Formats: sequence, C-alpha cells, structure tokens
Amino acid sequence: MSAPADPVHTLASTRQDTTHDNENTAATASSAAQDAPGRQSAAASAAAAELASTKISLLGALKTFPDFPIPGINFIDILPLFQDPVAHNALLRALELQVLNFGATSDAVASLKPDVIVGLDARGFLFGPALALRLNAGFVPVRKKGKMPGPCVTAAFEKEYGTDYFQIQEGAIKPGQKVLVVDDIIATGGSAAAAGTLVKQLGGDLIGYLFILEIPFLKGREKLGGLPTVTLLETDG
Repeated sequence: MSAPADPVHTLASTRQDTTHDNENTAATASSAAQDAPGRQSAAASAAAAELASTKISLLGALKTFPDFPIPGINFIDILPLFQDPVAHNALLRALELQVLNFGATSDAVASLKPDVIVGLDARGFLFGPALALRLNAGFVPVRKKGKMPGPCVTAAFEKEYGTDYFQIQEGAIKPGQKVLVVDDIIATGGSAAAAGTLVKQLGGDLIGYLFILEIPFLKGREKLGGLPTVTLLETDG
C-alpha cells in the first residue's frame, strides 16, 4: 500500500511551481515590454516608407496649368486625384498616414487623434468626410455665410476683394472635442484661420491644420497661431 502524501512536502512543491510560473509570466511580460519599442519603431518606419512612396505617385497625378487664373500663376490642379479611383484611394491613405504621423510627432501621441475633421468650403468637402470615416471621426463643414440653416457661429476673414464670412452650425462641435481643420490648399491662410476661430468659439480643442498643397511665398502659416500645420505634397509651384 502506498504511503500517504506528506502535506508539508506537497504544499512546498505547489508553492515552488507557482513561483516558477509567476517568474515565467513576469519574464514573458518583461520580454514583450522590451520588444514593444522595436515593433513600434518597425511599424513607424513601414508607415513612413508607405507615405513617401504614395506621395510620389500622387505628385505624378497632378496637373499644372500655366498663367491661370492670371498671367504668371502656375495653377496646380488636384482634381485628377479624384477622377481615378486608385489615385483617390491613395490620396485618402496618404492623408490618413499623415494624420497618424502628425500625432506621433508629439509627446501626447494619443491625444492628437482628432474627434472631428472640419472641412472648408468647398474643396475640403471633397476628401474631408472620407478621411473622417477612416479616422473614426465626425465631419463638420465650414460654409460661406447664409448657406446653412439654423443658428450658426460666424467668423470674418479678408480676401483680395474684401471681407468674407465663414459659418459653422451651433452644436456641431462639442466642447473639448479635438478638431483638425483640412483644406486642399493653404495660400494666405485667412480662411483656415477663420475656421480655427469658429472651432474655438464652439469650445473645440483645435489641434492643427492639414492641407494637400501650399503656396509658401504667401506665408499663410503665419496666420495660424503657431499650431501644427502639415502639407501633404510639396511642389515647385
């Protein structure tokens, strides 16, 4: 007949096994924590390479029209990007990557993911809603004065021929929501600055601006209050 098990020995053995399992779990967790920065770095590098490659293809799809709308101006047309579904999808992917990279350049990575994309009248409407969907964010349009029903907040901005006005519907942006303003191009910066003013009037947290193109010599960035401002494509125009 077998001898009865020693309770003290059994308890000690169980404790040893538990300690060993805990040590293995801790070692696995420590190893995973050590590997995490490497995986994040690799993912960031892959995203940066994808973004750079996509930008090259998008630049090749643009068209330039000299002396439009006046002599001496080289007009860069973004509309071909929307005529081809492959180019259209590539544009949205590049904008998405740019926004994610936009957040990664800050110490507060997660805090920069927008809750709302604000698109400017009218070309900001071409890609703003689709970009918002990709980012799981809402979309809010900024329109010229008198174009939207119901109570609105209003901001003025100067154009070459005089003063114009932008509006957003009241309640479209909730206090504290993180907002990214997007448009096709930044020129003098007046309209983008007005959109930013509207966001602040509604209590939104304006985290920055994103454009497809920029006219650098007009120095539009100087009107944007030093907030992060990103241009997707760089051209010679």
